[in-house]
Amino acid sequence: MSDQIPRGQAPDSLELRHLRAFVVVAQELNFSRAAARLFVSQSTLSRQIAALERSLGCLLLRRSTQNVALTPAGRTLLDRVPAVLDDIDDVVRATRSTGGELAEHIRRLGDQFTDLTYADVDALRAAAERHYALMPLVPEIAVTPANAGGVPGLVASPAEPGRAWVLLLHGGTYTSGSAFGFRSLAGALADAIRGRVLTPDYRLAPEHRFPAALDDVHAAYTWLLGQGAAPPDVVLAGDTSGAGLALSLLLRLKEHGESLPAGSVLFTPYVDLNAAAPTSLPDVPAPSATRQGAAWGIARYLDGHPLDDPLLDPLHADLRGLPPMLIQAAAGDEGLPDAERLAEHARAQGVDVRLEIYPVAAQSFQLYWSFLPEAADAMTQIGDFVRIVTASTGGS
Repeated sequence: MSDQIPRGQAPDSLELRHLRAFVVVAQELNFSRAAARLFVSQSTLSRQIAALERSLGCLLLRRSTQNVALTPAGRTLLDRVPAVLDDIDDVVRATRSTGGELAEHIRRLGDQFTDLTYADVDALRAAAERHYALMPLVPEIAVTPANAGGVPGLVASPAEPGRAWVLLLHGGTYTSGSAFGFRSLAGALADAIRGRVLTPDYRLAPEHRFPAALDDVHAAYTWLLGQGAAPPDVVLAGDTSGAGLALSLLLRLKEHGESLPAGSVLFTPYVDLNAAAPTSLPDVPAPSATRQGAAWGIARYLDGHPLDDPLLDPLHADLRGLPPMLIQAAAGDEGLPDAERLAEHARAQGVDVRLEIYPVAAQSFQLYWSFLPEAADAMTQIGDFVRIVTASTGGS
């Protein structure tokens, strides 16, 4: 007769996020460092571990004011659960690739860009707006116009906003996109942070070349501070080329000795602008949805400006002193190498960086927060990040 406990069904209350939280705490044996890695508060992390212990019916960690130690049960769980989590991630990826419903939905949303090239900027801009118009708005979030230091824009806000602000810079390879088109994402961000989101309509190329867009977002940031938002209350956010623009703004603020925001959130940042060097461009404009197509638009933005300008080359710029950075990227996106290289360079320069890679193939997948689970998770992580960095710098 065996003296082992018979196999039983896992409790229904067991949550993957609690298991993931446990792994980080068990690796760090320190709640403060674990909370910083996960961008959650220590109290939230403690509640997650307590919920996991209740679900399993045993103590996993012994905690004192100065020490965290694994119990025998905790050591057993740590030995096995990372492999289990990896297997679950593999199952999810395989299931989605087989089923394909979400991927097909995203593909249909991108049909607006079929057969378009950057050669026809007006058609590209119209297609982008049709694409964004398919994204739902958050009913509880109000959207109002703003004149942000001479730059038109929109402010998304819940009914009772906290002190936190996000300055959201839309994507579009510097040639398309708008504050109006990004209302859905701005609303989701405002809901996630329970604060306000300003999306400026910065000037676009080819009509307005570098540094017009940078000048506009700089003016919008300065306007925000003039409205009573302290720098520790503000987080920059940007999508693809908008993320590159956010980094340009951070580097300019640092260069000028101006107050830096509390942090930055970068969605699949386009930061390797060497891909836009004129010698690398094809004779015929590439489809707008490809990396090669993006290079065509970026070249119009640069208009011959030196690629080694530190404001345009964060992969080689001095990033020391920049605030915490959350980088989110899709595993199947062409821009993933940029995100990985940026995270590596920023860490080497002493910047507090978290890189999150989600198992999806869609560029700018955060736009699909209303139906894509990974995008909804990304919004939650952004909300936690904004709360942590603004609180740690004395803001909201």
